[in-house]
Amino acid sequence: MSAIHAYLTFNGNCREAMLFYQKCLGGKLVFQTIGKSPLSDELPREMKDTILHATLIKDQLVIMATDMVSSNGLTKGNSISLLLHCSSEKEIKDRYAKLSQNGLQNHPLEKTFWGSLFGDITDQFGNQWLLQYPLQEKE
Repeated sequence: MSAIHAYLTFNGNCREAMLFYQKCLGGKLVFQTIGKSPLSDELPREMKDTILHATLIKDQLVIMATDMVSSNGLTKGNSISLLLHCSSEKEIKDRYAKLSQNGLQNHPLEKTFWGSLFGDITDQFGNQWLLQYPLQEKE
């Protein structure tokens, strides 16, 4: 079975961002720095603490990230969003509140015409998050 995972690129604040996401979402977080990789001898000493690869895993949620920016530099935009499917109304409200700390609440949580509780934010690191919880009709 194939899967797609989010892979985020940061410009020196990968550790801070991933620790924030872990605080908001939970899960196990693992970092690999340049200094602990085979690239250690090939890159400048001041890059030893730079995050080569980070992985946050909680159940089926996987977010990966790096501080390794291409020679063109880091360009932030709105072409990619992280869609977070929540399992309860309590969870979506909690995640929305936590992820929007020091960020922007672009669209408040509200019931939609497609039958979900939905909202979106831009977090403090400039990443777009869409949060959704499918509502069940009560009979």
